[in-house]
Amino acid sequence: MLKIYLARHGQNLDNQNGILNGHRDEPLTEKGVIQAHEIANKINEANLIFDAVYSSPLSRAYQTAKIISGTINASVLQKEELLIERDFGVMTGKKVSEIEIMCAPNIIKTDHTTYFLNPDGAETFPDLLKRAELLLEKINNKHASGNVLLVCHGDIGKMIYSKYYNLKWETVLTQFHFGNCDLLLLSEDSPAEESHVFNLN
Repeated sequence: MLKIYLARHGQNLDNQNGILNGHRDEPLTEKGVIQAHEIANKINEANLIFDAVYSSPLSRAYQTAKIISGTINASVLQKEELLIERDFGVMTGKKVSEIEIMCAPNIIKTDHTTYFLNPDGAETFPDLLKRAELLLEKINNKHASGNVLLVCHGDIGKMIYSKYYNLKWETVLTQFHFGNCDLLLLSEDSPAEESHVFNLN
């Protein structure tokens, strides 16, 4: 059986400053580095061993993946383009506080996040689901069993979870908060509602 562990990157400068990341490539903050070490230590303490670690090519995810890999002595760390965050289109670099002003009524609000659905130039959540499907097919073709860690981002991470468990994307957006350096487990013997392994927030 293949078990896929899904980690979100640590806090980066855009997260700290309330700026929408998308494909922007700001580095981790000091807090983000601490978060990455915290999740790495938790993984180590749980004696989790990964056959491979895949990371989004964006620095906030790759920095996080390098810290985790170094802590747990993972031998294989690869960049995977399919793990890159959603393209935010015209919302890239905008303030989080501007989402409702610029995108309402095409938004979904939760306690933690306001999701915009279809601003100009942005990938939609159905677009992300298609990318998540390609990713899962690729990982399953490479790994028939064992443990694999994917280090990614909030929106694409939720859609990977959505596709794996065949849940509606609208439901998944409101179902839980996927915080910085949270860790999810996607597995045949792990029900969707029990997927959170570690939650740092």
